[in-house]
Amino acid sequence: MLHIVLVEPEIPQNTGNIARTCAATVTKLHLIRPLGFEITESRVRRAGLDYWPMLQLEIHDSLDDLFSVYPQAKEHLWLLTTKAPRSYTEAVFTDECWLFFGKETAGLPEWFRMDHYDRCIRIPMRQEARSLNLANSVAIVTYEALRQIGFPGLSGEGEMKGAAPKASSH
Repeated sequence: MLHIVLVEPEIPQNTGNIARTCAATVTKLHLIRPLGFEITESRVRRAGLDYWPMLQLEIHDSLDDLFSVYPQAKEHLWLLTTKAPRSYTEAVFTDECWLFFGKETAGLPEWFRMDHYDRCIRIPMRQEARSLNLANSVAIVTYEALRQIGFPGLSGEGEMKGAAPKASSH
């Protein structure tokens, strides 16, 4: 199972959308305090309300707390940061990956990035752009990781599979 870790997320709508992505992809979501919002029906859950029962969520008091509960995370982590020296497409993801994303206004802490320099990756974008939206970034990298491991437990088919194409009326 993949794990998404949001370190001190600030915007409830981003976290709600990320929760929906995690629920739809059978990916576990971890939130690291402090959170910039409360997890309430009217805030975070609005973005993914009908998916909330499918979400696997854990909230941790700190990165140290997360690593004490999941020491294996240090061996299988990738840090997503605009400051990284290489693209996420160069990473080799496994089904045990932990993908870390920082808060919207500041990213991941510098000490954390430097401690795991060789595990820092980025989404390519133009030099003048500060960053992509956090929820979009999580979706991009989550789906690349899932693609690399064969989309375990996910359907690659839609309701049109097996249906014969009909003549176009246009």
